[in-house]
Amino acid sequence: MDSSRHNADAADDADAADASADGSPPSFEAALAEHRRSVLLLGYQLLGSPHDAEDLAQETMLRAWRSRHRFDAAKAPLRAWVHGIAWNAARDALASRQRRPLPSTLVEASDDVGRALVPAFDVPWLLPIATRRFDGPGDPATAAVARGDVTLAFCAALQLLPARQRAALVLCEVLELPAAEAATALDATVPALNSLLQRARRALAAQPAGADRARPPRGDEAAVAERYVEAFARADVDGLRALLAADARLEMPPVPPWYVGRDRYGAFMERVYAMRGTSWRTVATSANGEPASFAAYVADGDGWALHSLQVLTVRQGLVVRNVVYVEPAAFAELGLAPRR
Repeated sequence: MDSSRHNADAADDADAADASADGSPPSFEAALAEHRRSVLLLGYQLLGSPHDAEDLAQETMLRAWRSRHRFDAAKAPLRAWVHGIAWNAARDALASRQRRPLPSTLVEASDDVGRALVPAFDVPWLLPIATRRFDGPGDPATAAVARGDVTLAFCAALQLLPARQRAALVLCEVLELPAAEAATALDATVPALNSLLQRARRALAAQPAGADRARPPRGDEAAVAERYVEAFARADVDGLRALLAADARLEMPPVPPWYVGRDRYGAFMERVYAMRGTSWRTVATSANGEPASFAAYVADGDGWALHSLQVLTVRQGLVVRNVVYVEPAAFAELGLAPRR
């Protein structure tokens, strides 16, 4: 950390320690903290990166603390005020950043399962976020995850919207802020907010990538996911095929090629096992509210080397999507050990 940032952080800590001395309510910091998860979720769905979302949440809390004397509960609830600060900080960040896609929102599906897998490191890919970040009973962000509003497919679809439409949709339909509060956060009128929402909904309806939104998994789907993971560890391609939807998608950022269909998916898995061998172990995890996520480890010498994070989506008893990450940033976000 550079010295200027260290000094600024020290000054902020001193401000917090003197909160009661300078007359601000002792509970203000705690009240701010109650909105941190929802600010984090807003930041993730706007920016597409858990690291950037965490930076945004920290920046929002810092700006809110420094501006605490300007908060007026008679004008707007604390929730609307804090999310307005978050939107302003996100807008600043978005001005200098590209949107974060998945391969399926960037290029057409490939027919060639044998093509070279050349990573596109120049693309800022949509990254997964650990579900545990939103653990908090009664929290709006926790409820959004439980409803299925944080799937990778939905977040990728959001990335295609203009930033202001994206923010309106997340505030109103993911975090479920009342229209008046969401309008306050965006410094807009309620009619203007409703116009943003209408345009965002129309745009999402035209995107098949958004179809996985808001349908939490059922118990039988957890059993399907378990059978998929077991088949994967056995290198049982026929077993995997039997669990795939006819139009199942396989995506592998940072590699642009992606595949649709049970046959291509299965053919690609045959290629994986031919290249990497058939000895695998798996570790259960959860990303983006998908409980079927898992880490895959491949035999390597006398141990097991981390190969990928795989985020499965199961619907109606079949696997409909698998987004496979080999990104170190994705491994770090899920706390995955490099070896076992």
